Amino acid sequence: MSLPVPGPASRFLLTVSATLISFVVYAQTQPAAVQGSVRAGTGPALEYVTITLHRATDSVAVKTEFSDASGAYQIMAAPGRYLLSGAQLGYGRAWSGPFDLSAAGLVLPVLQLMPSAATALGGVTVTGTKAQFERLADRTVVNVEDTPLSAGNTTLDVLNRAPGLTIDANDNLSLRGKSGLLVLIDGKRQPMTGTELVNYLRSLPAEQVHNIELITNPPAKYDAQGGAGIIAINLKKDQRQGTNGTVNASYGRGRYGKFTSGLSLNHRHKGLNVFGTYAYADRQGFQELDFYRTFYQDNAVARTSIQNNDSRTHLQSHTWRAGLDYNVSARTQVGLVVSGLDSRYPFNGPSTTQVFDAQGILSTRFASQNYRVLRTPNQTASISVRHSLRADSSGTPELSADVDYARYPTTRTLQLLSIFELPARTPILLTGDQDGRLTIGSARADFVRPLPHSLRLDAGLKASQVTSDNDVLFENTVDGETTIDVNKTNQFHYKETIAAGYFSLTRTRPNLTITAGLRGENTTTTGQQQVGNQRFKRQYFQLFPNISLTRTLSEQQALAFSFSRRLDRPTYNQLNPFRSYIDATSYRTGNPTLYPQTSYVAELTHTLKQKFVTGVSYTRTNRPILNVSLLDMEGIVAATDVNLRTQHYYAATLTAPFELAKWCKLYTNAEVFYIYFEGTLADGSTPPQGRPGAIFTSNASFTLGKGWSADLNGNYHTPELYAFQRVRSFGQASAGVQKAVGSHATLRLNVADIFYTTPLRATSTYASLRETFRTAQDSRFATVAYTYRFGNDKVAAARKRSGAAEDEKRRASSVQ
Repeated sequence: MSLPVPGPASRFLLTVSATLISFVVYAQTQPAAVQGSVRAGTGPALEYVTITLHRATDSVAVKTEFSDASGAYQIMAAPGRYLLSGAQLGYGRAWSGPFDLSAAGLVLPVLQLMPSAATALGGVTVTGTKAQFERLADRTVVNVEDTPLSAGNTTLDVLNRAPGLTIDANDNLSLRGKSGLLVLIDGKRQPMTGTELVNYLRSLPAEQVHNIELITNPPAKYDAQGGAGIIAINLKKDQRQGTNGTVNASYGRGRYGKFTSGLSLNHRHKGLNVFGTYAYADRQGFQELDFYRTFYQDNAVARTSIQNNDSRTHLQSHTWRAGLDYNVSARTQVGLVVSGLDSRYPFNGPSTTQVFDAQGILSTRFASQNYRVLRTPNQTASISVRHSLRADSSGTPELSADVDYARYPTTRTLQLLSIFELPARTPILLTGDQDGRLTIGSARADFVRPLPHSLRLDAGLKASQVTSDNDVLFENTVDGETTIDVNKTNQFHYKETIAAGYFSLTRTRPNLTITAGLRGENTTTTGQQQVGNQRFKRQYFQLFPNISLTRTLSEQQALAFSFSRRLDRPTYNQLNPFRSYIDATSYRTGNPTLYPQTSYVAELTHTLKQKFVTGVSYTRTNRPILNVSLLDMEGIVAATDVNLRTQHYYAATLTAPFELAKWCKLYTNAEVFYIYFEGTLADGSTPPQGRPGAIFTSNASFTLGKGWSADLNGNYHTPELYAFQRVRSFGQASAGVQKAVGSHATLRLNVADIFYTTPLRATSTYASLRETFRTAQDSRFATVAYTYRFGNDKVAAARKRSGAAEDEKRRASSVQ
């Protein structure tokens, strides 16, 4: 009997599996103990000091532990030559060594930490704070927790102020002018784009977020999805010992009111940590959307129209999260997390439409009342296991595994009443009822293995499946008689299965770090429309190489280079052909014929004095996915996604943090880019040549003393040409101030979009349509917020959750 020959995808995954298993077996040797104690100078013992063991050759961190109540610590490691450091907030870092660790173990002299100069002033304790923005070698970190501007805001508001990030009029996120982003929340992929994703981020209070990482060129461990990069949103995790918690409430007012409240509880004792959070948001607002359209036929004006939409919005959301971490043994940890976000988001408001003929004479006028409601009761669950294998002379190998399951049900209802004034005719009521059921299941295993000669291996496997079932029913009511609209009613079923494996090798030398990796993903997608029995099936296997290197030229200068291949698959929402009506003349629909887009990304950066970063980058994208507005068979404007042929992207970046005074720090960021597209739409439209654009961001942080601090943030987007769309300049300025009230409470006040400069204005030009629009929301508002922390203030070791895409080993190796 002959055996089947494995295909390229099977051979690649078998190779990764064999590599992972062989190195797990190789990792078993007996560690030795490094012991000692730590004190505050010549004073008392210090508890919860971060004790880090470093390789003596290059100071790379090997393992981290914390001192106990008596100041004692113990670290298990393979015999070898090491350094050891201790650090705690309010004290300078202290070092011991280098020393040789033998199999018999070693007891080190007492480690003495000296108080820093700013630890105590006049009996007032000064706590350290992070800068709101941090630029690292491969990412920008936006620190959200405990900042004046985050209070009472949403995660979407925070992203609007992030360096280089833009949200356009179609609710598409872009980073440095590029669309195609993968959004992760605690390492879990969010399967939404466009309006659905924006509504989700609008429902997530910023008080729930610890920080946000903007990663422009991710390594092989991350999913290949995301040609423009990754937005990693990391939620808060309380690390205090014992039983403790936080309660917060805020109220903001623009044209309408915005209320947010939340509670978090945490119990940590020995090897068990149990936690839970809950937040409620009730945010009212408005959305103004105006269109001026010119329709062409045979290169001549056929008609023009003016539409004015004015909607009231009222978002109500419940966000909750609960879980536990448990240390099964000294080397094994397990975790369980369940979470949910249940939101209700109605839009209700009138619109008016006027249509003029080629001579500019009014031919049609009608008014509409649009009431639509979006419900999203989402739930997720995750189980994780992390096991440290026995250490050897190279370090401590780690094996981790995660299983995730998520449900994203969606209900959309529509009542669109159109009353015709010219010419007069019977009103029409269009009702819609759409139910969507999206489920995601994934499992992954990751292995990290330090190797001799300053090498480290990362390898892993992942499998995921996405299923989406959508049913929509549209009905027309005329003169009291209701009939099903068979042209709009349909069912759509979609399934996506991905099997992936990766490995990467990192070598660290005193002045050079090189990482080379390869990821393989086998994708199978199927889709079917019930009406017409239209089907599609696609299956493809692709490889995604990744290489990065960092070279230290001197104490003042360093260079970094990265290159990778990325992928953007169409989401189920982009493929779903169902209609979502904006008004009687406009709707949004998916495109089942979309192909994935692939990108090659290269970036070179230079760092001066470990803080001034300049960079240049280039991206070429094949079959770029682009949002366009086209006319359907009825002459109605349909917003949809299409593939063009290629996209070229050139960019230069500059990041410059300054300390203007001990009490004032300034972070500035500039992104200058040039984008142009090649290809032709079905109606013969070709995009014009691009034009340069730029995004400037600045944030000033002030430490004013006696518990006072403040932030001033501003950004400006120059005019931009993106394919068929010309976007006018826009920006915003925001300010916030906070005051520590005692040792457990904080009072904050902030004002967003002070000069009301965020409304977007853009013009899109196609062969048969020219569309100019303006959109504005309730973005200018003032918020007052109060936070109270209770319970034990002693901090324990933080357990990082790897989830579906967290690169923990990169962080560990950067500890100095």
